Amino acid sequence: QVQLEESGGGLVQPGGSLTLSCAASGSIFKNYARGWSRQAPGKQRELVARITTGGSTTYADYAKGRFTISRDNTRNTLFLQMNSLKAEDTAVYYCNWGITLQSGLYVPTHWGQGTQVTVSS
Repeated sequence: QVQLEESGGGLVQPGGSLTLSCAASGSIFKNYARGWSRQAPGKQRELVARITTGGSTTYADYAKGRFTISRDNTRNTLFLQMNSLKAEDTAVYYCNWGITLQSGLYVPTHWGQGTQVTVSS
Protein backbone atom coordinates (compact mmCIF):
# COMPACT_ATOMS: atom_id res chain seq x y z
CA GLN A 1 0.00 0.00 0.00
CA VAL A 2 1.04 3.55 -0.72
CA GLN A 3 0.69 6.18 1.97
CA LEU A 4 0.50 9.81 0.90
CA GLU A 5 0.97 12.81 3.17
CA GLU A 6 0.43 16.40 2.07
CA SER A 7 2.02 19.49 3.57
CA GLY A 8 2.40 23.15 2.76
CA GLY A 9 -1.16 24.36 3.05
CA GLY A 10 -2.10 27.49 4.94
CA LEU A 11 -3.45 31.00 4.74
CA VAL A 12 -2.28 33.22 1.90
CA GLN A 13 -3.42 36.59 0.58
CA PRO A 14 -4.98 36.95 -2.86
CA GLY A 15 -2.24 37.15 -5.46
CA GLY A 16 0.14 35.19 -3.28
CA SER A 17 1.86 31.87 -3.83
CA LEU A 18 1.98 28.55 -2.08
CA THR A 19 3.73 25.26 -2.75
CA LEU A 20 2.14 22.01 -1.66
CA SER A 21 4.17 18.86 -1.18
CA CYS A 22 3.12 15.23 -1.03
CA ALA A 23 5.45 12.61 0.38
CA ALA A 24 4.85 8.98 -0.53
CA SER A 25 5.86 5.96 1.49
CA GLY A 26 5.11 2.26 1.54
CA SER A 27 4.92 0.03 -1.51
CA ILE A 28 5.87 2.53 -4.15
CA PHE A 29 5.56 1.60 -7.79
CA LYS A 30 6.90 3.82 -10.50
CA ASN A 31 4.05 3.26 -12.92
CA TYR A 32 1.50 5.33 -11.05
CA ALA A 33 0.34 8.60 -12.50
CA ARG A 34 0.00 11.30 -9.86
CA GLY A 35 -2.24 14.24 -9.31
CA TRP A 36 -3.68 16.94 -7.13
CA SER A 37 -7.38 17.35 -6.52
CA ARG A 38 -9.29 19.84 -4.43
CA GLN A 39 -12.63 20.15 -2.73
CA ALA A 40 -14.19 23.45 -1.75
CA PRO A 41 -17.00 23.66 0.81
CA GLY A 42 -20.27 22.52 -0.71
CA LYS A 43 -18.63 21.43 -3.95
CA GLN A 44 -17.51 18.17 -5.45
CA ARG A 45 -13.91 17.12 -5.44
CA GLU A 46 -12.22 18.01 -8.72
CA LEU A 47 -8.93 17.18 -10.38
CA VAL A 48 -6.60 20.18 -10.47
CA ALA A 49 -3.55 18.74 -12.22
CA ARG A 50 -2.06 15.43 -13.21
CA ILE A 51 1.37 14.19 -14.21
CA THR A 52 1.87 10.91 -16.03
CA THR A 53 4.65 8.40 -15.59
CA GLY A 54 6.24 9.91 -18.67
CA GLY A 55 6.13 13.40 -17.22
CA SER A 56 3.26 14.81 -19.29
CA THR A 57 1.06 17.23 -17.40
CA THR A 58 -2.54 18.30 -17.68
CA TYR A 59 -4.38 21.02 -15.80
CA ALA A 60 -7.90 22.15 -15.13
CA ASP A 61 -8.64 25.31 -17.09
CA TYR A 62 -8.56 27.50 -13.98
CA ALA A 63 -5.12 26.16 -13.08
CA LYS A 64 -3.44 26.70 -16.45
CA GLY A 65 -0.78 29.36 -16.28
CA ARG A 66 -1.01 29.65 -12.50
CA PHE A 67 -0.32 26.17 -11.10
CA THR A 68 2.56 23.81 -11.84
CA ILE A 69 2.66 20.14 -10.93
CA SER A 70 6.03 18.46 -10.64
CA ARG A 71 7.65 15.49 -8.96
CA ASP A 72 10.95 14.39 -7.49
CA ASN A 73 11.21 10.67 -8.11
CA THR A 74 14.35 10.33 -5.98
CA ARG A 75 12.39 11.53 -2.95
CA ASN A 76 9.00 10.11 -4.02
CA THR A 77 7.57 13.58 -3.60
CA LEU A 78 4.93 15.39 -5.62
CA PHE A 79 4.58 19.16 -5.69
CA LEU A 80 1.99 21.73 -6.66
CA GLN A 81 3.28 25.26 -7.10
CA MET A 82 0.38 27.71 -6.99
CA ASN A 83 0.77 31.34 -8.03
CA SER A 84 -1.62 34.26 -8.35
CA LEU A 85 -3.97 32.63 -5.90
CA LYS A 86 -7.59 33.72 -5.78
CA ALA A 87 -10.27 33.46 -3.13
CA GLU A 88 -11.97 30.79 -5.23
CA ASP A 89 -8.88 28.59 -4.89
CA THR A 90 -9.77 28.10 -1.23
CA ALA A 91 -10.24 24.36 -0.71
CA VAL A 92 -8.79 21.23 0.79
CA TYR A 93 -6.14 19.97 -1.59
CA TYR A 94 -5.54 16.25 -1.92
CA CYS A 95 -2.58 14.44 -3.34
CA ASN A 96 -3.39 11.25 -5.24
CA TRP A 97 -1.78 8.43 -7.17
CA GLY A 98 -3.66 6.46 -9.75
CA ILE A 99 -3.87 4.83 -13.14
CA THR A 100 -4.40 6.23 -16.58
CA LEU A 101 -6.90 4.29 -18.68
CA GLN A 102 -6.45 3.67 -22.39
CA SER A 103 -8.99 6.42 -22.98
CA GLY A 104 -6.66 8.83 -21.19
CA LEU A 105 -8.91 9.14 -18.16
CA TYR A 106 -6.99 9.40 -14.92
CA VAL A 107 -8.45 7.37 -12.06
CA PRO A 108 -7.03 8.07 -8.59
CA THR A 109 -6.61 4.96 -6.45
CA HIS A 110 -4.69 6.31 -3.46
CA TRP A 111 -5.38 9.52 -1.54
CA GLY A 112 -3.74 11.63 1.07
CA GLN A 113 -5.63 13.18 3.96
CA GLY A 114 -5.63 16.63 2.43
CA THR A 115 -4.24 20.02 3.34
CA GLN A 116 -6.28 23.20 3.73
CA VAL A 117 -5.51 26.18 1.50
CA THR A 118 -7.27 29.41 2.37
CA VAL A 119 -6.91 32.48 0.19
CA SER A 120 -8.12 35.55 2.02
CA SER A 121 -7.07 39.06 2.89
